[in-house]
Amino acid sequence: MQPELKIAFIGGGNMAGALIGGLAGKLTAGANIHVVDPNADALRRLETQFGVTTAPQIDDALARADVVVLSVKPQQMKDVAAQLKPHVASQLILSIAAGIRAVDLSRWLNGHRAIVRTMPNTPALIGQGITGMVATDGVSDSQRAAADAILRAVGKTVWLDDETLIDPVTAVSGSGPAYVFYFIEAMQQAAQEMGLSAEQGNQLAIATFTGAAQLATQSDEPVSLLRERVTSKGGTTYAALTSMEASGVKEAIVKALKAAAARGKELGEEFGRD
Repeated sequence: MQPELKIAFIGGGNMAGALIGGLAGKLTAGANIHVVDPNADALRRLETQFGVTTAPQIDDALARADVVVLSVKPQQMKDVAAQLKPHVASQLILSIAAGIRAVDLSRWLNGHRAIVRTMPNTPALIGQGITGMVATDGVSDSQRAAADAILRAVGKTVWLDDETLIDPVTAVSGSGPAYVFYFIEAMQQAAQEMGLSAEQGNQLAIATFTGAAQLATQSDEPVSLLRERVTSKGGTTYAALTSMEASGVKEAIVKALKAAAARGKELGEEFGRD
């Protein structure tokens, strides 16, 4: 608990709500959290649930914050930075927007140097997220610790030494839940095509993913070995994996993740233009 830590959120959407839920009354008091969002319904919900203060637009409360969390869409970031600029002094700026580079954010904020760029993912909504993080040279040790504590409120954190690695993080974990859901959908479809009901396919696919992920988490062995242990040569698993290999599934997945990382880099170049 850091009872004096004051945090402001620009944007009160799902990810911000997840973070606030992990922070309010745990890392700091709800009254120390200020949320800015034009959506009145979202603000009322956050006020009721967590006891935060709110405003429909950026106001002087931002100047009193120790940390300002930017949780808006990448295409909105430049305009938000322009509104935020008069209120920024020594605060830590923590961005969770995909693609927005720290150098551009710093430029839009009159050269502000204390910036941590992050990429969380949607399992943060249930406290099971993981966030890639990278700090600029102007971030102090105490600010880095505060940033880590904020994101650890909704899961694990992975610190990077090179900001360019945020794009691969975005591809692997930021976008990753969608790939998992996509694979679950395919398993559900196959289950129904083979005669199982939709409910049965849903239960089997989701429980299998959950159990396998937990097994990988709790095991000290590489996932390749875990896979091999359930793949008897000539058996059913072997037949399935052989079919996947013949169809180039692994190569397609690797190619897809590289495409996601490339798009993240493109977004930085696109939205970072003046």
